[in-house]
Amino acid sequence: MQEFKQLHQQTTPFIIGNVWDAASARCAQQAGYQALGTSSAAIASLLGYEDGEHIPFAELVFMVRRIAAVSKLPLSVDIEAGFSRNPDVIAHHIQQLAALGVVGINLEDSRVDAERTLVPAEEFAAIVSGVKAILQQHQTEVFLNVRCDAFLLGLDHACAETVKRAQIYQRAGADGLFVPCITEADDIKAVVAASRLPVNVMAMPELPAFDELAGLGVKRISTGNFAHDAMHRYLLNLWGEIKQSGSCESLFGTGTAG
Repeated sequence: MQEFKQLHQQTTPFIIGNVWDAASARCAQQAGYQALGTSSAAIASLLGYEDGEHIPFAELVFMVRRIAAVSKLPLSVDIEAGFSRNPDVIAHHIQQLAALGVVGINLEDSRVDAERTLVPAEEFAAIVSGVKAILQQHQTEVFLNVRCDAFLLGLDHACAETVKRAQIYQRAGADGLFVPCITEADDIKAVVAASRLPVNVMAMPELPAFDELAGLGVKRISTGNFAHDAMHRYLLNLWGEIKQSGSCESLFGTGTAG
């Protein structure tokens, strides 16, 4: 836990490799990443589920167990909205993962019912506070990275809403703030300045370069589910080339798939 926490205090942001199975975890470790994080969307896709807590929690635990078995890197797990609305149940879920060696958790402030919507800030803060209290009571140490989805949902007032929620979540006991889909330098600067929480951004086509993000005060960069998506685009091209060429050459690096 302390090693993972210290990664959020570096002068340059660290890149967390978002993985979905044991093989992708090995690849990220071999590439020199300092820590791993699961992608809920990628794991759901791997197992044939839609994202948004459709995967049974027991199946997520199984996947995390396999990832933890092949890597000694600090591992953070995305548990979406906690697979419950009850802080006691969410804390129990986190304890199960901590028993596998997990040192960080992502918990998001939106829920997917008919569609994805933000949970009222104070309601979500009460969940965070309740979860933290239960974990402390049981001496379970994890880095609680709270995800604010105002930018992901494309709200008109996304920056102001995120700034407000950053302050509320800090008071509730969050250890970090994850803001997916934020890309504008002025917005990032405002969110970083809003609280003492280390800010985590996610890969996007318009995201500034890492050096600029460091200057803006960002502490963590997530790759999201995009590596998983890129791998499947390559696989689709590969399957197509084999079928169209009437040859298996591209399986051995002699084709043009890519």
